Amino acid sequence: RPHSRPRHAGVRTMLPLLLLLLPAAQGIVQLGYRPALTTEPLLEGVKTASTFVVDQPRCIFQDYGNAVIWLVVALEQAVPSFNNTERPGTSETAFQGFPNPVRAYMTLNATLGAYPCPKPEGEIAVLRVGSETSCAQDEKRPTCNGPLPGPGPYRVKFLALEGSVPVAETAWSMPITLRTAKPFSSTSTAGSGHSADMIAITTILSILFAILLAGLVAML
Repeated sequence: RPHSRPRHAGVRTMLPLLLLLLPAAQGIVQLGYRPALTTEPLLEGVKTASTFVVDQPRCIFQDYGNAVIWLVVALEQAVPSFNNTERPGTSETAFQGFPNPVRAYMTLNATLGAYPCPKPEGEIAVLRVGSETSCAQDEKRPTCNGPLPGPGPYRVKFLALEGSVPVAETAWSMPITLRTAKPFSSTSTAGSGHSADMIAITTILSILFAILLAGLVAML
């Protein structure tokens, strides 16, 4: 009686895993788009001390209707080492660990429906990075869009994931440096001192004039 080839349970177990990894093995699609600071419409505060505004990726991910689109925010020096297989919502990509030890975090996840194409007329299609203050210290919200901790420079890109598999990405933005508060110059300080001196002199003269006037009235 011929013996049938024994079946190995390990083969059946590995097959789904191999199918899952197949898209990653085929490579992630590089989209011809680079995120940038918003220029139209003209907005106040495109860059502040802790936020900046970029355009939404409209008409960019049209072939990826099943994907979730994430914004990756990284320190400029961390861009070369960022791994697209990093998963959002983990300690390795949590906002609360940024910028040390986390060098890049993932936030502002959205499906394709959030970025309709073409853009409806009159709609402002922008994203403000760093606008959420309530979750900045909440470790239960690792994908928080929290305030940026310093001037940077930062770079961002959009990354599309189907499940945990990266399928498409944009290029990284150019470096973005935030505004910083300017210290008062010595000239301003000196000017403030002169103003205070003038106020004091004016006050003293007013008091002396009032005393003199009261004396003249008493002599009448």
